Amino acid sequence: MSEFLEILTHGRRLKAAVKDLSLDELRDLGAKLEKIIVEREAEAEEELKANAERIAKIEEIRKQMAEIGLSVEDLGVTAAKPAAKKRAPRPPKYKIVVDGEEITWTGQGRMPTVFKNAVEGGASMDDFLI
Repeated sequence: MSEFLEILTHGRRLKAAVKDLSLDELRDLGAKLEKIIVEREAEAEEELKANAERIAKIEEIRKQMAEIGLSVEDLGVTAAKPAAKKRAPRPPKYKIVVDGEEITWTGQGRMPTVFKNAVEGGASMDDFLI
């Protein structure tokens, strides 16, 4: 969240930020915020109205389909999207053996602690390349 929004949504921080404004400036600010609120409420109302119309049309089409004896399956459409293809796991790029246990890392994401400790101990990541 931006610093502006943090100040705007936190009571004490907002009060401290506007303490130097005059009453007229505060009233002007309040009027601007009220205008934004009214606009946002109107947008939300329009969206609800559009959704209600859409739902009513869908219901009307369902009734027509029921009268004719059609089902969604008869249309040959599937509502489910095909599953996204999974990519193959990345091959390990680095390998280290600690206490007889082989630990590998792809080089992406957070560095495992054993590699971090080894690098802090003076080793180079090139030493662990596979």
